Amino acid sequence: MAEPLVAVALAHRAAQRMAEADAALAAARDQAPDDPRIAFLYAQVRFERGYRAAPLFARARALAPANRDAVRNHALALSAEGDPAGAQAALVAALAQWPDWLDGLRVLASLRWVAGEMTDFDRAWAAAARAHPAQPGLWLGWFGALAQVRDWPRAEAALDEAQGHLGETRALLSARIFLAGEVGALDRCGALLDRIGDGDDDFLRLARIRLALRRGDAEQARDGALAMLNGAGARQAWPYLATAWRLLGDPQADWLEGDPAFVRAHRVDLSGDDLRDLADVLRGLHTAAQAYPEQSVRGGTQTDRSVLLRHEPVIARTRAALFDAVRAHVAALPPPDPRHPLLSRPRDPLLIAGSWSVRLNAGGFNVTHSHPLGWLSSAFYVALPDAATMGAAPAGHFHWGAPPADLGLDLPPRGMIAPQMGHVVLFPSYVWHGTVPVAGGERLNIAFDAVPA
Repeated sequence: MAEPLVAVALAHRAAQRMAEADAALAAARDQAPDDPRIAFLYAQVRFERGYRAAPLFARARALAPANRDAVRNHALALSAEGDPAGAQAALVAALAQWPDWLDGLRVLASLRWVAGEMTDFDRAWAAAARAHPAQPGLWLGWFGALAQVRDWPRAEAALDEAQGHLGETRALLSARIFLAGEVGALDRCGALLDRIGDGDDDFLRLARIRLALRRGDAEQARDGALAMLNGAGARQAWPYLATAWRLLGDPQADWLEGDPAFVRAHRVDLSGDDLRDLADVLRGLHTAAQAYPEQSVRGGTQTDRSVLLRHEPVIARTRAALFDAVRAHVAALPPPDPRHPLLSRPRDPLLIAGSWSVRLNAGGFNVTHSHPLGWLSSAFYVALPDAATMGAAPAGHFHWGAPPADLGLDLPPRGMIAPQMGHVVLFPSYVWHGTVPVAGGERLNIAFDAVPA
């Protein structure tokens, strides 16, 4: 899944703290083997550190059968440890007991999708919504699952079915606004936005910004993004503001994302043997048939837990070396600027919040996106195909600054960086970024978000 199983923000020292927690919880479990909370926390720590945890979660479930988090994470551990059928069975059994469990339905749909069940991965959502038609969350969850895989006809049919039971609610109308924008029905999208009216809703503000850009109205998009900067949605608004400013020829676009110090590649101090060992560890984590639907990967897979929390010695060496590169990058940034989303933040101490691995195969790439929860983001190249296999330049390159293709804008990237094994690209998290497809071979990396403490 795109989000971590537990909220984790770690400095370089935090993995040691995780190891200490592991030892402390093991001792506590020996002292109180029937304590359900200790059993669950021990299973969770072992899972996050990359150890076999499914039997531990099974024990936690036996001690606390009503703990839905234990059920969910037991399923995820089973899947990670090579038993996707067992993972699905655990969730199906739990949903028979809790048929309106939204998180369980979400995880089950995701596990079915990554296992290759593309035609009816959402069948549990459909059954739950139809069995409990008065519950809006079930209908919206089903719609969201279909929207994530861009199955627009079935997503619209789910909304029609929901409206037959619920009437035209504001939530369903918001979903129709999103759908109309994504399928290119711009007049309908605008009419629906007029009908729903204004409100303190960042989802609708972003819908208006995206519609304005699709219509070629950069001034309206700029004004909408500026209006979001003082609220909770500011980190989502910055990349749209950058796009609007570029379209308008406003020099503030360069102030926001054009400084050469903002996006740079750094050599990471790891040996060739380290990189080979690291690649072996990472390949063992890429067991899914395809990427989770909410991720930006196309033609490859992405791991679902923080790889930099794992216990392997090569991970510890990698974590330390990457953190050295981050510190060097931050030290070379321009002076503080209280208006700037990158330069206004404290720079020490730094944390790493969330990390994952991406493995791209032939034709694979990352669609353009940004990281609203990050401050600095990254791409660290662990293994690459040779130049002939990867394809003619710019195949496999990292690019930044170009808006998502679905906005229909003619703006090229601000720049591209060719991947180099053992190098990390660091860039502001709010910057649009993606990768050019590779022709063939394996492009294996680690990515993470760094944030000020």
